[in-house]
Amino acid sequence: MDNAQSVPLKGIRVADFTRVQAGPQATLWLAVMGAEVIRIESKQRPDNLRVPYTALGTNAADADLNRGAYFTSLNYNKKSCTLNLARREGIEIAKKIVSISDIVVENFSPGVMERFGLDYPSLKTLKPDIVMASISGMGQSGPDKDYIAYAPSIHAYSGLSSLTGYLGESCGIMSLAWSDALSAQFAAFAILSALHHRSRTGEGQHIDVSLAEATISALPEAMMDVVMNRRSQKPRGNRDDIMAPHGCYRCRGEDRWVAIAVSSEEEWTAFCSAIGNPSWSSQERFSDMFSRWQNQDELDRLTEAWTMSYTPYEVMEILQGAGVAAAPCLGTDELPEGPHLKERDLFLDMDHPVLGKGIQCRIPWRPGPLPGGSYQRSPLIGEHNDYVFRELLGMSEDELKSLVEQKVVY
Repeated sequence: MDNAQSVPLKGIRVADFTRVQAGPQATLWLAVMGAEVIRIESKQRPDNLRVPYTALGTNAADADLNRGAYFTSLNYNKKSCTLNLARREGIEIAKKIVSISDIVVENFSPGVMERFGLDYPSLKTLKPDIVMASISGMGQSGPDKDYIAYAPSIHAYSGLSSLTGYLGESCGIMSLAWSDALSAQFAAFAILSALHHRSRTGEGQHIDVSLAEATISALPEAMMDVVMNRRSQKPRGNRDDIMAPHGCYRCRGEDRWVAIAVSSEEEWTAFCSAIGNPSWSSQERFSDMFSRWQNQDELDRLTEAWTMSYTPYEVMEILQGAGVAAAPCLGTDELPEGPHLKERDLFLDMDHPVLGKGIQCRIPWRPGPLPGGSYQRSPLIGEHNDYVFRELLGMSEDELKSLVEQKVVY
């Protein structure tokens, strides 16, 4: 599906030096909104996600760089050219791509782009109104800026891990790269804001996105507790500071669960009515929100005794019908066939020449009267070399052939 003729960023070009998740996910949103995103990558040091997990650790030359399923989910609607930035000629060609672009996005460690001669002050001399976003673990300045950063270390550094885990346990590490996804959203928002600023003033700018700071900014309650109460929150599993019942409860069936949250006295009354006003619901220990919060162990046990008689969807229908928040705990394999998401058309089919047919998520918002985005499959590595080097940069066939032979275009 391709609505590129009327998407909002049509005519904007992005020089994409990113890899793994935080950077590629930021440029993915720009690509879906119509920007021409040109990935500048190399077989010399390919994106980790281009390599299937089963081939991690193998020599890049021996790995199939077009079979990384995770890569396809973060890079659709983009173009790919191969440039060896370890060669001076490769850097000079990269500068030519930047000179005809509006945006540069990179998520190397701080200092890498400077060593390439592709840092913001250098690129600004080529394109004075360039908008550049640098995404890194700790930011482009500060004593910790050179630390190697992956999601587990960012989650730990930001305080997120200190809140993750069951009540009474020490901190835990999330298995998903949550900080990467969050930072990608902030980066895309900042880039769009910079484009708007440029349209009014003609000025470009350098955006510094720190994964650690993005994650900290998403922990407002925990930070407020420190500032106001001088108290450091600890892991509490599925428990909430105020709401009870609040958690995941076992249902009828093998390993089937439902999430329930009751946030007020009105919802508690509705919850009790929906489950048949059992005698325990009127006991003194559950008479107000604080009492219920203090007696959560017993409240959870009694709530689960009720949910065990129903499937997760039945619980959702009963409680939602009464005005109480409840939803089944779904596995990711259940999402594409869910009737609500099907009606919302969240997933779309894509056919990849190496991986075959698969599904991808659309942008997670509905842009009003505009079409829902531009979608084409993710690129094979170097698939658009002819387009970028010959059509955009005007190289001759012989010139490009020579650069390939020298492994500058590689």
